[in-house]
Amino acid sequence: MLVIGIAGGTGSGKTTVVRKIIESLPEGEVAVLSQDSYYKDNSHLPLEKRQEINFDHPKALEFDLIVEHIKELRKGNSIEEPIYSYLTCTRAKETVTVYPKDVLILEGILILTHKELRDLFDIKVFVDADPDDRLNRVIQRDIVERGRSVAKVLERYDKSVKPMHLQFIEPSKRYADLIVPQGGHNKVAIEVLCSIIEKNLKTQK
Repeated sequence: MLVIGIAGGTGSGKTTVVRKIIESLPEGEVAVLSQDSYYKDNSHLPLEKRQEINFDHPKALEFDLIVEHIKELRKGNSIEEPIYSYLTCTRAKETVTVYPKDVLILEGILILTHKELRDLFDIKVFVDADPDDRLNRVIQRDIVERGRSVAKVLERYDKSVKPMHLQFIEPSKRYADLIVPQGGHNKVAIEVLCSIIEKNLKTQK
């Protein structure tokens, strides 16, 4: 199993890069895990407190569970990926069964900040994008998917997204084997990444 970590700031285009990797490989060959599924369950807190959680800080994540799940998949075992709701800031009782495949992709803003997790990746990728472009995507996504107002999105961006990006996410770029500038729009970088993946798959088989 080839394990790939795809990091980058909020709204950098990670999902687009993941989709293009999947499209470049044979159908059914890729399993994808999202860091967002592994935010700690905060159902013990009142809703107002939950909505104040800093999702851009490493402490918000259950890294031990991510590490355990990747190790299980590497052993050939299926895992139960949690389902996390940004609307309620809690985990659902249901889970998603993920089966081991030839390629496992974990994507998320903070995945390169954790050494034990980092050490599990065969290929580490950082998707880079202009801060203004990222902010535009964050505004559009948070309004549509997370029910937030523009004012709330901008407040959160200034209060936590931007400072956490500078403190944790941007410095983690130095651990990447490959940096993809211009996010999901960089066809050349994505083609290079896909060819590296295919080459690694051949050597593993």
